[in-house]
Amino acid sequence: MTWRRRADTTKIHITMKAMHYRSFLCLFMLIAAALWFAPTRAASPAGAETPIHAMSPTAAMPAAPATSSTSMDQYTLGPDDKVKITVFGEESLSGEFLVSGNGNISYPLIGDVHAAGLTVGQLVDAIKQKLRNGYLRNPDISAEVTTFRPFYILGEVMRPGQYPYSNGMTVLSAVATAGGFTYRAKTGEVYIKHANQSKEKEYDVTDDLKILPGDTIRVKERWF
Repeated sequence: MTWRRRADTTKIHITMKAMHYRSFLCLFMLIAAALWFAPTRAASPAGAETPIHAMSPTAAMPAAPATSSTSMDQYTLGPDDKVKITVFGEESLSGEFLVSGNGNISYPLIGDVHAAGLTVGQLVDAIKQKLRNGYLRNPDISAEVTTFRPFYILGEVMRPGQYPYSNGMTVLSAVATAGGFTYRAKTGEVYIKHANQSKEKEYDVTDDLKILPGDTIRVKERWF
């Protein structure tokens, strides 16, 4: 009986020693791994990719596409726009006038008035100034656009081309006018170039993303 107890005690001591040895071995391996990788990270070559946690929030996040287009309040006239001008008390000076290809409207008494690039309010001011020069002392004038120049839609729509613009038109209604997206279309984003801009910009497609007369819309093809 005493021999068995001594044997059991010896087994317990051996087991505990084995456990201590395994713990020491694991600790040694962890320290060795830490020492191995530490110089490798410190010796990264110049120009290596910066860790994400070291980047500034601005650098870490890509620029998001624009979410709104230019407001109609800033709309400037261009060729093929038709403007209704009313001079109160002067019917002969009132009527609808088309902005020609050279950017002018042909107006009674004062001849050509440059309109392209002007807002409706600026056009009214230009006409007032010319009429005051020997024609009317204090002309009372109002104006509004009755027909807008067309917009253009390209890329992955069923019928790309030129279409009449309707006031308050959105990208989605423009796409619908062109027959809808093709099955290859990337429907989440579009590119829009305004008539008075030299470069197109990317926009997220939303229900309220509006376009302007003369805009060119481009729908890209998706990659998968």
